[in-house]
Amino acid sequence: MQCMGILYSSAFNHLPELKFSILRADQPLADEQSRSLKCRRASIECNTKIVTSTSNPIVKHCMKLRQNSSYRHSHGSTLIVGMTPIREISCFQQSLQEKTTTMDCLLLLESAAVPDGLDDHTITVVRVSPQVMKKLSGVESSESTEAAAIMRIPSTYHSIVNGKKECRFHQWFPSMHRILVFDRIQDPGNLGTLLRSMVAFNWDGVFLLPGCCDPFNDKALRASRGASFQIPIVVGEWSHLKSLKNEYGLRLLAGHPGSSEDHRPVTELSRVLVDSLLQEPLCLVLGSEGRGLSEQSELECELVSIPMAGKFESLNVSVAGGILMYALQPRNCRAS
Repeated sequence: MQCMGILYSSAFNHLPELKFSILRADQPLADEQSRSLKCRRASIECNTKIVTSTSNPIVKHCMKLRQNSSYRHSHGSTLIVGMTPIREISCFQQSLQEKTTTMDCLLLLESAAVPDGLDDHTITVVRVSPQVMKKLSGVESSESTEAAAIMRIPSTYHSIVNGKKECRFHQWFPSMHRILVFDRIQDPGNLGTLLRSMVAFNWDGVFLLPGCCDPFNDKALRASRGASFQIPIVVGEWSHLKSLKNEYGLRLLAGHPGSSEDHRPVTELSRVLVDSLLQEPLCLVLGSEGRGLSEQSELECELVSIPMAGKFESLNVSVAGGILMYALQPRNCRAS
């Protein structure tokens, strides 16, 4: 069995478990020079055939990636749990001319076979015990999790909060015909489900306003089934969204329950409305299920409601968002 090594950033020497990726022991450090890291190695014993301790540095690193957003983004990596999202992401990457992410390490249950398509010799595989995999997955389920992977946060993710980056919307969104906007959506299950629907209905990208949960949160990743790695994601402020709207002539719509107490006009979703918007580039803003749209979203957007024959006040945001995205999806994706 090959020796394994851990690559640490010298910038984090005071925190020895931080900023590492898995390397084969015979892999030259020159392979990592493109990441601009001055690194040193700490060896794992060659006779360690399987990781059985939940106190192992690799396990601790994975747990922090799964549980801590700041840690995750400072390292530019996240933990993907489950064979299905790992396969989805890998298949999507193989379809691209230029990959947007890389897999640093594949963690497999000791008895699991390396999946087809992931048997590339450049991927480091670490075997773990059922106890360790249960710890990594954090999922209480009758079905065992066979795999997890440390993957780089894709290059299609951009944060422009606090002036971290210059706005380059034309580079980040290859198309701006249909952009989804999340306004304070904090439930990771809802957010992940909406990202999955975006991919299904061929929307072009998503803009996250302040107060949203991390799209690389473990629950969001599980709900999205890897969709977070397949679409452009930009995190910014309302000022950035206004710039995007003005620069590219986007129409702002927002999903709304449409109750009779509203002071602003609310248009019901209809065939006439949908047909009138087919050629118009637009942003669809969705608010949180608990608090709804922010005051600024209500002021800046045209409000659209979904007609319902039943008596419920509103729908779950992921359900409502799915209906609106389906109705407003690009013409070439709609049934004739």
